[in-house]
Amino acid sequence: MNNKVYVVKCPSYDQVEEKIGELLEMMGGIEQFAAPDENIALKANLLVAADPEKAITTHPTLAAAIGRLTKDQGANAFIIDSPSGAYQYSERTLKRVYRACGMSNAAQEAGITLNFDTTYQPVSFPEGKLVQHFDILTPLVKADKVFNLCKLKTHTLMTMTGAVKNIFGAIPGRAKPGFHANLQDPPLFAQMLLDLANCVAPRLSIMDAVVGMEGDGPSNGQPRHIGLLLASENPLALDVVAGEIIGLPSERNPILVEAKKRGALPYRLEDIDLIGIDPSELCIPNFILPATFAAHTSWLLQIFSPLIKKLFSLEPRIVKDDCIACGDCREICPMQAITIQEDKSNAGKKYAVINYDECIHCYCCHEVCPQDAIELRKSFLYRIFNTLNV
Repeated sequence: MNNKVYVVKCPSYDQVEEKIGELLEMMGGIEQFAAPDENIALKANLLVAADPEKAITTHPTLAAAIGRLTKDQGANAFIIDSPSGAYQYSERTLKRVYRACGMSNAAQEAGITLNFDTTYQPVSFPEGKLVQHFDILTPLVKADKVFNLCKLKTHTLMTMTGAVKNIFGAIPGRAKPGFHANLQDPPLFAQMLLDLANCVAPRLSIMDAVVGMEGDGPSNGQPRHIGLLLASENPLALDVVAGEIIGLPSERNPILVEAKKRGALPYRLEDIDLIGIDPSELCIPNFILPATFAAHTSWLLQIFSPLIKKLFSLEPRIVKDDCIACGDCREICPMQAITIQEDKSNAGKKYAVINYDECIHCYCCHEVCPQDAIELRKSFLYRIFNTLNV
């Protein structure tokens, strides 16, 4: 797999179709990736049912542009993803998510289809370093090619979500929390993601970085204009460049650190054959990384036992006045540590309650809350260590 990453400037989503054409021409044209009569899965990031302008999901203009190009090539393209584990993976859920994220209109405009097959298949992957078996969505298993249409965002557990992390959506919704329960530390979770990405092996990865997300992503951060589209045959290479854009050093990116331990390259920008832009134009100034970044990457905190680490972690806290008791956090919690209770001081008012004895600080609840009613609260010790930068 080569380490070439192609980048074009794309100031707005109105220009995506034109710029995607330029990007793929730099790579030799869509014919390098799709052939007539092939079934092409467009694996988008559709984490939750959210307006695309919130920068939580892959923008529909990107899916439409790639869909049109593959159709013009004579291939059969379909949009697919398994949303957050808070949702039951059903046709009803998919309809709601596709509609909210603009994918229903994108598919109609491009003349392609939406996936409603919610079955999955066991896939053996003996090459996996940590995980040798995955349950993967059936249409992805059967597709001739997978195009990985990822979004550049921050992530409270993994610091960044990009090309490799986007493949986690190949796992059916309610199966995702199990991985969080069993692989609680970012390095272990990163190892699983690397195995999964190698198992699914996307033929092409394209990153929506026109508007990304900074802060406490992947759903409760803030949109940040970046103005770029990126593509590579190698999702790991794409993530190296994405980290450079947001100012995330390779040695503090869990996925790249674990890849380096395996002897997998690329690891740093020096390993990348960057085409279409000068490296000096990549970095976005003052990009805000998630509040969890210091805790997850502090060398001193890594020597503590998991029990002690809890004292230094950010803690998810329910904002009672904002909580609507929808239950999404309860459904996604891998430890079943969240319940919905009635407020005794306010008859009829319900809100979520977290059992902190069971909480593993995976931040899935924060990730899916549609009301942004779960904040990440810093402990006194966390503030001290963050100030000292250790």
